[in-house]
Amino acid sequence: MSLKMLLRDDRSRLRNGWWILIFIAVFLISQFAYRPVSHVLQRMGTDAAWLSPLPVFFLLLVTWICQRLRRQPLTAIGLRLDARWLRQAGGGLAIGAAQMLAIAALIYCAGGVRFEPDPARASAALAYGAWVFVWVALLEELLFRGFVFQRLVDGAGVTIAQLVMAGLFAIAHWGNPGMQGATEVWATIDTILGGLLLGFAYLRTGSLALPIGMHFAWNWVQGSFLGFDVSGLHEAGWLQPHLLDKPQWLTGGEFGPEASLFAVVVDTVTLLLLWRWRGVAQARTHAGGG
Repeated sequence: MSLKMLLRDDRSRLRNGWWILIFIAVFLISQFAYRPVSHVLQRMGTDAAWLSPLPVFFLLLVTWICQRLRRQPLTAIGLRLDARWLRQAGGGLAIGAAQMLAIAALIYCAGGVRFEPDPARASAALAYGAWVFVWVALLEELLFRGFVFQRLVDGAGVTIAQLVMAGLFAIAHWGNPGMQGATEVWATIDTILGGLLLGFAYLRTGSLALPIGMHFAWNWVQGSFLGFDVSGLHEAGWLQPHLLDKPQWLTGGEFGPEASLFAVVVDTVTLLLLWRWRGVAQARTHAGGG
């Protein structure tokens, strides 16, 4: 293979594998600015929640640089903020909320949890949770369904892109609290399913609106409303769940409902529905091209 063929495809475009390496390089360089800025803000006493937008800003900057190098606008990765985008985000909110409410209802009906109102509940807590979780959703969707995922789809095809990024999505959660024993197995299975599900949400719309909405609503309903731990991280919710004497594979234990059998069932059903849905726009699904 000649050097030109190694670098460029048959349409003389830089191969997608090189674009992924460029993204990684720019991201690593950005950390030389991100870390000092973050440390300065922390030393100034800035609350961790108010720092939530910072990594999103830097990731958007890295993505924008790579898109500029490709002579493409930032909006081309699925951030075209128009009426259609907002409708899809709203649909994502409805789907994510319905998923989590269904999981909680199944755990409740199986005798795994009881709920009572949190005496300290307040609308401010719901708003605080919304602030935190919207940045979490933006960060993770940009990272796992953004530039790199889309270059993998173009270069290696949908199947490989989905499996690679869903696997990385699961690995990213391995260090979270509560990831022990059987919980680790169920949580990993469900996180992989979640990665595939969010990947199809992008692929079926060509936009990040649907996966961002789903991701946000899943976390917010789970933590800020129902009061469950979210991926092992404690959240104060409007309700206070009390796990009963049932196996962790049923309740999810300290990791949260995401490590429950019911989460696997609900995510599998939703994944199959999205897989069968033709979508409102087909994203790029080229196989091959490097």
